[in-house]
This record gives sequence, structure tokens and C-alpha cells, in this order.
Amino acid sequence: MKMKEHTILKDFPEMSERIHATKKNNSHFAGLSDKYDDLEHKIHLMESGTQSFTDEELDALKKRRLRLKDELFSLLHSAA
Repeated sequence: MKMKEHTILKDFPEMSERIHATKKNNSHFAGLSDKYDDLEHKIHLMESGTQSFTDEELDALKKRRLRLKDELFSLLHSAA
């Protein structure tokens, strides 16, 4: 089964220009975006079976990813 990618660009394709500009001009946003990508990679490894995990570990990572996504989305809207 193919896992869905949860990158910021894939989740908000209509905001791609704003995402690139905000990454370039806002180091806080860029750092959060990098953390989001790292979490997404870890989650993908777990879900694809290449890394062992408990359900609690996976749930915790998904919750962290969601909080980061919310914060990134908020920063994108404030950058408008």
C-alpha cells in the first residue's frame, strides 16, 4: 500500500509560492518546516514497516506532526 506524503507543499499546493517565500524570509518557519519533514520521514518509515514502533509512539509522532502543521499554517496566514 502506498503511503500518502504529508509534506507542507503537498498538503497546501495552493500556497506553494507563499511557502517558498516564507521559508526564505522566516528562519523560524524554515526550522519548523524542517522538523515537520523529519517527523513525516519517521512516520513514513514506521508505516512502511522499515522501522519498528509501538502504536503509542506512532500516535505521539502523528500528534506532533499535526501540531506543527497547524503552527506552520498559522504562520503562512500571518505572512499574507
